[in-house]
Amino acid sequence: MKKSMVAVAGSVLAAVLALSGCGGSSGTNQNANGGSSSASPNPKSTSGDTIPNGGTKSADKTLEYYIAHPGGEKTVALTFDDGPSGVWTPKILAVLAKYGVHATFCEIGPNATANPSATRAVIAAGDRLCDHSVHHNEAMSSRGTAYETSEIVDAKRMIEQAGGPGTQVSWFRAPGGDFTPEIRQISADNGLRPLAWSVDTNDWQRPGVATIVSTVKKELRPGSIILMHDGGGDRSETVAALNQIVPWLQQQGYTIDFPDM
Repeated sequence: MKKSMVAVAGSVLAAVLALSGCGGSSGTNQNANGGSSSASPNPKSTSGDTIPNGGTKSADKTLEYYIAHPGGEKTVALTFDDGPSGVWTPKILAVLAKYGVHATFCEIGPNATANPSATRAVIAAGDRLCDHSVHHNEAMSSRGTAYETSEIVDAKRMIEQAGGPGTQVSWFRAPGGDFTPEIRQISADNGLRPLAWSVDTNDWQRPGVATIVSTVKKELRPGSIILMHDGGGDRSETVAALNQIVPWLQQQGYTIDFPDM
């Protein structure tokens, strides 16, 4: 299916995302320990290590809040931040496998280095990888170009090394939604599509399983990118909520896909 990007431009939404946060006060440089089947989407060409003889191919720098659904398809993307965790990432992968669906994992570089087996398990399951910086600094844009570049490029390298030869990292998600034009450009120049979200479950706050599930049901619309977490602390509520969210999505006729690139 040919997809065209659907992005929400405007400072209001960007500000909302920045406040909502991707883990919010869950901290920087976080500890890593802490029905019907939906077929795997067709492989998409990626920018990164498999580009022959030409280095890294630039990605689209437009910030992605929704995946495209040009024909009105009921599609949704699941994304998990702040891992990988040696404890929680395998549990989330098991839920995804149980229902035959896939997700995108936005990994913090040092966590990937600390838990390479979890990164490799994501790849082996047919799921995909996203760069989520080195230090999870939600104000990285205040530190200048050299710092921003290091946060993006070094984390990508750490994730690729954890995953092994041929590992593809296709997106960058700025901690706290701190997506300035410069950060988006650095991301794109390094082959990473800037990836936002449109449904924030706030699961990092551990509000209770019922609240996480109800947030998804209330805020969901076709093309939504759902933000959850597999790292940064106890994610037992996330695992339990995912066990309810995925079959509900399938019952509602949604196809679970990857974000656009």
